[in-house]
Amino acid sequence: KMPQKATFATEVKFLKMHVRILPKNIAPAIHFPGSPSNKPFNNHGSLCFPKEDWLMGQVYRKDTLNSTCLMNNLSYSQSKVKHNVARQIFVEHNHKFIYCEVPKVGCSNWKKIILFLTMNLSRKTNEVNHALIHHTPLIKRLSSYPSDYQEKLLTSYTKVMFTRDPLERLVSAYRDKLLHSEPYYSITVANEIKAMCRKNKNSTEKVTFPEFVNFILTKKQELLDVHWKPMFLLCDPCNIHYDIMGKFETLEQDSEHVLRNIDAPEDMHYPNLKTYSSEKRTSDDITLEYLRKLSSEQIEKIKKLYQMDFALFNYPYDLKMNLYETDTV
Repeated sequence: KMPQKATFATEVKFLKMHVRILPKNIAPAIHFPGSPSNKPFNNHGSLCFPKEDWLMGQVYRKDTLNSTCLMNNLSYSQSKVKHNVARQIFVEHNHKFIYCEVPKVGCSNWKKIILFLTMNLSRKTNEVNHALIHHTPLIKRLSSYPSDYQEKLLTSYTKVMFTRDPLERLVSAYRDKLLHSEPYYSITVANEIKAMCRKNKNSTEKVTFPEFVNFILTKKQELLDVHWKPMFLLCDPCNIHYDIMGKFETLEQDSEHVLRNIDAPEDMHYPNLKTYSSEKRTSDDITLEYLRKLSSEQIEKIKKLYQMDFALFNYPYDLKMNLYETDTV
């Protein structure tokens, strides 16, 4: 039986019950394409950061992902990467690093890191403008290369993807894009939502979370904005076999292992920066606060929309919904 709550601790506990633990003086060797000299990724020497528990957590995440891909027939034999997926993937050649961008999962800071690695810049992340990082031509997308070269890069570079609880990511996207003044979302998208949901289309009140959800539910999955599109459609992890599967919930730890694995400068660490620094991050409590505004019908439809994200990345939908139901009874 799989653990119900997808925390790092439960991932490790599950594996310790089902996988023979190596003695502490024996380092588990895991090879990652693109690691320095393709040396074993172990507990000794220059690559000492990855701990046994972290490696086991990675095994568990990938095993869950692969088995779910298989059960749902999400793998295909075609080697060519879909163009919309290739556009989500960034390539950093100096460290043979490939990163798939999932909006609302710390992607701005990862793109800053890629820029620093590419240009060998000073590693003061707070000096990089947030808007600039999403529009600079200095960091390259996989889609900018011919398809045969894309395949070569994916085979030889260290590939990384980060995920986040789907409902928390959805709420974060709403708060970030619909409650602030970024013109495209706060005006263009907001007006489209108001036209669909309100009798008075000229209303100046901000779009509510239930209106936002209703708007999303009218769209096909493939046509959704990247900020709330299901994560598995963005990065296609059933066909691109990522070497490291990170989670927003263990961001600091996973990021440190990524940086050490690609041989980034020792003083480079994942920056703890957010766009709207005065606001609280979207947490479990904040997510539940917004979920309580939805009807049971909306909740069920949202569950269906993100069902593959919940399953592939082992997020505890039932646990969060139990809290939701308890609070709304």
